Amino acid sequence: MLYRVTIYLLGMFINFFGVALIIHATLGAGFWTSFFIGISDLVGLTVGFWYGVFQILVIFINSSLMKQKPEWLAVLPIVLESFILDFWLEIVFASVNLTTAPIMAKVFILIAGMVTIGLGVAIYILPQFPRAPFDQLFLVVSSRFKLSLQMGQTIVAVIMATLALIIGGPVGIGTVALVILLGPIIQFWYERAYPMYYMLYPTHAPHEEYL
Repeated sequence: MLYRVTIYLLGMFINFFGVALIIHATLGAGFWTSFFIGISDLVGLTVGFWYGVFQILVIFINSSLMKQKPEWLAVLPIVLESFILDFWLEIVFASVNLTTAPIMAKVFILIAGMVTIGLGVAIYILPQFPRAPFDQLFLVVSSRFKLSLQMGQTIVAVIMATLALIIGGPVGIGTVALVILLGPIIQFWYERAYPMYYMLYPTHAPHEEYL
């Protein structure tokens, strides 16, 4: 259990370190974040409020796709994600401002952020603990329609980025890059993290259909 908890938290911290990098690259928010900002600008209330509302909504979408009861334990990673993201943004990166940085530096940070998010997600999904509904959604889509992680992630990303664009969210080159590349990056890291994880933790391999 200690091993699984450690891997779970490690994946979360790596994932949100990548999210913080992309936010500071200032080249366009991620597809989920762009959508929440667009909704906030259009309707009012905070981005964080809509983040929570749509996480809860996605719990029901996931249960409908999998024909199962809603996974209320998914509320736990929502709380963990909020604290970990604040740790990176409000403590580690609190004094970082890259708005005037050279464009090539921003592109490098954007790429580093995408690679880091992909690695974090690949690690975080391995221990089979409750996942935040947004993270669970692309796994549900992949499983329900017998797709690879790459294809499931890309489908979700395209839909959310399109909705964000329609409602006027801050879609930019960073958003487009995430839509196109995040799925393949997660797939790349997952295929390498999977055998390493189960080599140290021998058990039934529940995600092998995604390989």
